[in-house]
Amino acid sequence: MAQDQPDSPPPGPGQHDQARRAFLKQTSVLTALALTPGPVVQAAAAEWDEKVAAAFEQVPLKLDVNGKKYKLRVEPRTTLLDLLREQLHLTGTKKGCDYGQCGACTVHVDGQRINSCLTLAVMQEGKKITTIEGLAEGDRLHPMQEAFLKHDGFQCGYCTPGQIMSAVACVREGHADSETEIREYMSGNICRCGAYPNIVAAIEEVKNGGQKV
Repeated sequence: MAQDQPDSPPPGPGQHDQARRAFLKQTSVLTALALTPGPVVQAAAAEWDEKVAAAFEQVPLKLDVNGKKYKLRVEPRTTLLDLLREQLHLTGTKKGCDYGQCGACTVHVDGQRINSCLTLAVMQEGKKITTIEGLAEGDRLHPMQEAFLKHDGFQCGYCTPGQIMSAVACVREGHADSETEIREYMSGNICRCGAYPNIVAAIEEVKNGGQKV
């Protein structure tokens, strides 16, 4: 009587090797997971969840920054400061306190000075933003930048971009008619080097010189 033939030929040596490698990989993964502390696994899972959530949460945003138009996608929680520095690489705007107390992050939005660390990027949809990089015209410095250089209105220079942006706004707003007024309306910008007298002198020169700011 004829013997029943097998449905398929027995696995060859190569197939045995593949099955063995797959088994070893699976065993290694399971062993690693078993030996990994619970908090580490939870942290890894949380980080993955954050990345997935970030990808889905991004919203479209249109901005005009220093005369250049941008079409971006950002997380709703991204501050204007972080957008400028991290996505557009405009690092002249400094991150100081990140609480709106030092003024290092001052920029102009539709001509008004604001602390960019205190506003969300998505709130600036369609607005015109000027940073310290956009103040000069090519190689020609803005009059306030020239005055800061002339009067040595900085030492370490970290606060200088925010100081200059506020100084320009101070003159434009009509709050530079006296030293006392200048100090009052520049009080939101902190200089840890104490260059305040020189900063005031620079602002007074630009104001009294009648230069366009």
